[in-house]
Amino acid sequence: MNMSAGRERLVVIGGDAAGMSAASQARRTKGPDELEIVAFERGHFTSYSACGIPYWVGGDVGERDELIARTPEEHRARGIDLRMRTEVTRIDVAGGRVRARDVDSGAESWTSYDKLVIATGARPIRPDMPGADAAGVHGVQTLDDGQALIDSLTRARGRRAVVVGAGYIGVEMAEALINRGYEVTVVNRGREPMSTLDADMGRLVREAMEGMGITMVNDAEVTKLLTGEDGRVRAVATQDAEYPADVVVLGIGVRPETTLARAAGLPLGAHGGLLTDLAMRVRGHENIWAGGDCVEVLDLVSGQERHIALGTHANKHGQVIGTNAGGGYATFPGVVGTAVSKVCDLEIARTGLREKDARRAGLQFEAVTIESTSRAGYYPDSSPMTVKMLAERRTGRLLGVQIVGREGAGKRVDIAAVALTARMTVDQMTALDLGYAPPFSPVWDPVLVAARKASRAVQHGS
Repeated sequence: MNMSAGRERLVVIGGDAAGMSAASQARRTKGPDELEIVAFERGHFTSYSACGIPYWVGGDVGERDELIARTPEEHRARGIDLRMRTEVTRIDVAGGRVRARDVDSGAESWTSYDKLVIATGARPIRPDMPGADAAGVHGVQTLDDGQALIDSLTRARGRRAVVVGAGYIGVEMAEALINRGYEVTVVNRGREPMSTLDADMGRLVREAMEGMGITMVNDAEVTKLLTGEDGRVRAVATQDAEYPADVVVLGIGVRPETTLARAAGLPLGAHGGLLTDLAMRVRGHENIWAGGDCVEVLDLVSGQERHIALGTHANKHGQVIGTNAGGGYATFPGVVGTAVSKVCDLEIARTGLREKDARRAGLQFEAVTIESTSRAGYYPDSSPMTVKMLAERRTGRLLGVQIVGREGAGKRVDIAAVALTARMTVDQMTALDLGYAPPFSPVWDPVLVAARKASRAVQHGS
């Protein structure tokens, strides 16, 4: 053991949600006399909301620092030896140590550990094609990325932006750029935006985006990014067309950042993320934990491992890891895949399985879609809402819900998230005692209307 005066040393790789939540919880569990905590972060910031970056870029959030939950100084004041601008370059599992490099000076050194937390996050997918690294081409994963994009928007000569990809980040960035007065084109390889929804629900998102003045180019694969003589991006090319661009934002998703873990021989799943047990311990390693965007988690609906990069999960992972690394006991049972987003005033939500997820898991199901309203139809500002629900054939178990609508639509997905976690049937859901008053809901809440229809479909289908 690497103990000094009876102290154990916990080393944390990564200073954002999972890493610093783990460090903070471990410190709450054990004092400095019992546990030394050393954390490495290669960037300039800790404990920040990457999910808030599109709203900062778009002007809804005024200042970058509003996205920072806790500064390095605040972490150090709590007894955590936090080393900024320091990148871990190697994990020596057999030797119980990590090698780190000072990003600015290049100096390298080894640090031993008794317990290790890997919270290396995810990295944006950058297309392997000409021009992908040109000036004016931006990913949006860290606060540094967000600052670089805002600086680029300030310097750009024109007002044309192309967003590559139409997932959560792509859609949110398209709206942010519209808010900044840009002419925005979204190039999307899928049939409709938001591939986390089924295409029939994604169509509603596309119609809303087009209504905002965003040009949607679907079923299109980017082949190269064209640059000018100054080396700055000038256009995005597909097989069929070129789209002029003064700025390009990549929103084509992320992959687990597990380069270090792979080199160290740690177990990875089908999606490239670290595999852990319920206590967030890396499988087969008693003193190594991992959490956040670099791990795969159990999908409680399908029973399969999946990769979901969300701050909610990362913070929960950190709490579990910190408790266990500090000598306590906690578990993270898994997820049902809940997510919400918005484009303009359209709210987009999903939880559980899409149709193709259910088929991939070998499940047979009934799918129903209903149109309802956010409030009683006669109440002012009532707005339409579309709810799609999947239920398992024969058993009636709820499998997934997708909701697209205006104000009041998005957070209704939480009803379904709880029902999924409890493994409720759609018939059981119809009896849920939900809050009702005309300003909040019709007499039958839209989610319950969908559950009634799904229940009838299951009875008819079985």
